[in-house]
Amino acid sequence: MTDTTVTTISTRDWLLADSPASRAQARLGSAYRAYLTLRRNPLTVIGALIILILLLLAALAPFIAGADPIAQDLPNRLKPPGAGHWMGTDELGRDIWARVIFGTRITLEIVVLVAIIAAPVGLLVGAVAGYFGGWADRLLMGVTDIFLAMPKLILALAFTSALGPGIEHAIIA
Repeated sequence: MTDTTVTTISTRDWLLADSPASRAQARLGSAYRAYLTLRRNPLTVIGALIILILLLLAALAPFIAGADPIAQDLPNRLKPPGAGHWMGTDELGRDIWARVIFGTRITLEIVVLVAIIAAPVGLLVGAVAGYFGGWADRLLMGVTDIFLAMPKLILALAFTSALGPGIEHAIIA
């Protein structure tokens, strides 16, 4: 008669195994180790929660806002916060709460597009400066230093005024 013993292993032990039995177990174990590392840093957890809340607000904006953010209601303009308008109304009677909630969508769009644009541009400038060196390096790094030395808000305002109004130009700025 053969002796077959069944050992139970916890999910945590399975994820943290030194010798994973499959690629899936290795990937899951790596992700779990990354999660454990990030969880030890409270600022990381707070930042992740803020991003998660913003993503949920943006996704659920029509259900959370309770009002149309662009609908004008002139008789109810400049109302203080109350049950009908949690943050009050503006000079055109628009609900400020709804405008803030729907504004998360625009904000997240800008953040994502800036990250998508800035990383390749920075990589290209750095790669060209590093590859060619010499005068190209001095020129590109000099231009970069000029942009870094200027106050960001003033630089963004200058770009926006040069390019004209619009969300696309604000993203570029």
